[in-house]
Amino acid sequence: MPKAKGKTRRKKFDYKSDRKKLKRKMLKKAVPRIECAQIRKAWNIKKSVAQNLADMGLASDPNRAIPIKKNKKIKMGTATKGKQVNIKPYVIKELEAEASLPEVKKTTLSREFIDYVRHMIENYKDNYKAMARDEINYYQDTPNQIKQKIESYKRFYPSEYSALVASLQEKMDVA
Repeated sequence: MPKAKGKTRRKKFDYKSDRKKLKRKMLKKAVPRIECAQIRKAWNIKKSVAQNLADMGLASDPNRAIPIKKNKKIKMGTATKGKQVNIKPYVIKELEAEASLPEVKKTTLSREFIDYVRHMIENYKDNYKAMARDEINYYQDTPNQIKQKIESYKRFYPSEYSALVASLQEKMDVA
């Protein structure tokens, strides 16, 4: 009786694939990408993660770096033994400098949202019930929802809101 073909079949060589490219691609996937530029610049591929972080003065294991204190008193001699020498102190300085920079506000409101709120304020000022009956209110927001939207517009763009209210006051004074 003949053998089953599926078990003895050899894998054929793939002439279409570039083995060098495949190996490079595999190695690139295997090595994780370090997002932090300061750490990536000071990283040594030949050292382990713990050794690299110790050289930079960073902790690889936070539980070992700052152990949980127990009720027992810690002897003075044991505290000085665990000190590690920073070989690359510039990494910590750069990280601290980056952390001290003010945070840039990246969130904004959509153009449609801003136009909607400006239209409501220009036409109805404080009358939220009339805003709810407006034909532009196609999401059928309740008066309270419209009020919340206007409040969020005030939070994001306080100068624009005050300019809008001032221009409405001028129009009322002229008329």
